[in-house]
Amino acid sequence: MSKNQSKKPQNKPVQPEVQEEKDLEPTESAQPDVEAEAVSDDPIDSLNKEIDSLQQELADSKNALLRAYADTDNTRKRLLRETEQAKKYRFQSAALELLPILDNLNRALDVEPSNPEMENFLKGFDMIRTQFINALTNEGVTEINAESQPFDPNLMQALQTEKKEGVEPGQVIEVLQKGYKLKDRLLRPALVKVSE
Repeated sequence: MSKNQSKKPQNKPVQPEVQEEKDLEPTESAQPDVEAEAVSDDPIDSLNKEIDSLQQELADSKNALLRAYADTDNTRKRLLRETEQAKKYRFQSAALELLPILDNLNRALDVEPSNPEMENFLKGFDMIRTQFINALTNEGVTEINAESQPFDPNLMQALQTEKKEGVEPGQVIEVLQKGYKLKDRLLRPALVKVSE
């Protein structure tokens, strides 16, 4: 035997053929499926619901925007009002500190001069007081006219009461300390004596 003959042909193992399974489509029945109809209507219903919810969300957003706009506008108006008030009454604290000085000038000028030199000093103080009152008036500070007026608790504070002949009850008979207003705001009430 030759070498070629001695070799036996080698058989390769045979693999079985795998058959691919085809997806079988269900056969359509002659009757329409009720579930299929419900599913076909369902997308429209869900879209309508989504539209309704989006419209509600839009309305809520519009309301929130209008509310925010109103809040911003109210804040702006309030800040403008506060700024105007601050400008209008900016002199209030200074006036409250200056009024006791004016009170002392008035007390000094109430003294009767005992000699001619004193009289010249008092004239100088009177000129200073006039300038002082003019400066306060320019800033909106005005004196409350309380003498012989009916008692007004909004502008006056009664420290004493006294019975006086010929004077109606509730009338101011003496001003113990002058009161002042800054524009339309009470700066300091007048301290008064009122008739009973």
